[in-house]
Amino acid sequence: MTSQTSDPAALREPSVRAPSSVPVDDAVIPFEVGALDLRGRLTRLGPALDELLARHDYPAPVAKLLGEAIVLTTLLGSSLKFEGRFILQTQTDGPVSFLIVDFRAPARLRAYARFDEARLGDASDAGALLGRGHLAMTIDQGPDMSRYQGLVALEGGSLEDAAHEYFLRSEQIPTRVRLAVGEEWRRDGSGPKRGWRGGGMLLQFLPKAPERARQADLPPGDAPDGEAVHTVADDDAWVEGQSLIGTVEDLELIDPDLSGERLLYRLFHERGVMVFSSQALHARCSCSRDAVEAMLKSFALEDRSGMVQDGKVAVTCEFCNSVYEFTPREAGVE
Repeated sequence: MTSQTSDPAALREPSVRAPSSVPVDDAVIPFEVGALDLRGRLTRLGPALDELLARHDYPAPVAKLLGEAIVLTTLLGSSLKFEGRFILQTQTDGPVSFLIVDFRAPARLRAYARFDEARLGDASDAGALLGRGHLAMTIDQGPDMSRYQGLVALEGGSLEDAAHEYFLRSEQIPTRVRLAVGEEWRRDGSGPKRGWRGGGMLLQFLPKAPERARQADLPPGDAPDGEAVHTVADDDAWVEGQSLIGTVEDLELIDPDLSGERLLYRLFHERGVMVFSSQALHARCSCSRDAVEAMLKSFALEDRSGMVQDGKVAVTCEFCNSVYEFTPREAGVE
């Protein structure tokens, strides 16, 4: 395994070493398999994911689904080269009607899910929980720049399926994604302890010759019956890459005792894998008392007056569940 840092001198002479056996949680590891023209990112989430999910005490199926959305957002948002935002959002007709994950580059995460508990029933997989609707992925480069948004239809599939469809239609980059979320039970000095863990891997085929990454044309939608479907044979390197990532098991992605570097070496050691400096991740909401107060004052006076209850205005942040209380005077009502 080779490694690189952001130091220009180090970039000229990558070091060759054994993969670290020390697991690192709440981080993203970029990597490259040069022999196959593959690039990717591996993320492992522990305490940060558990904190995000514990704030609302979600039922287990909802927590797992939101956790998968957080892992996917981490893989995609961590590629931003500027201090902007990557927002993943779903709106569907399923029991979990709304999901949102907000990644603020380079390292801040917050998330929220809205669901109808009465409709959850026995639904446990992502397709049944989400139902039909759409997934939006938004890149926000700041107030002086235009937003970019890609939309993907959700038709009963998983978030992995939606990610593959997004890259096929919007980015046209051969891409495969693996997501895994699960609960971990561990015993410490105070007894058994439960916590959520997540892991994911994104792999892309990026050859120097663009024709090697060519994909089949998308169906035009109005082709006559019997029209031959356009196909393009995958490059041998991408066939091998897909085969390798297809062997990754959920347990490997969330195993707290298996380091990310060892997992990458396990997959790609025959071809040689280069890892880059990892990026730490944090569960951190962007709400504040000043921001909530400014938001309140943007409402019409009549609306603010209707918010006063028991002599105060209380606002709860949907993301982190923090409650901000204001007197009528502070809210601009008096």
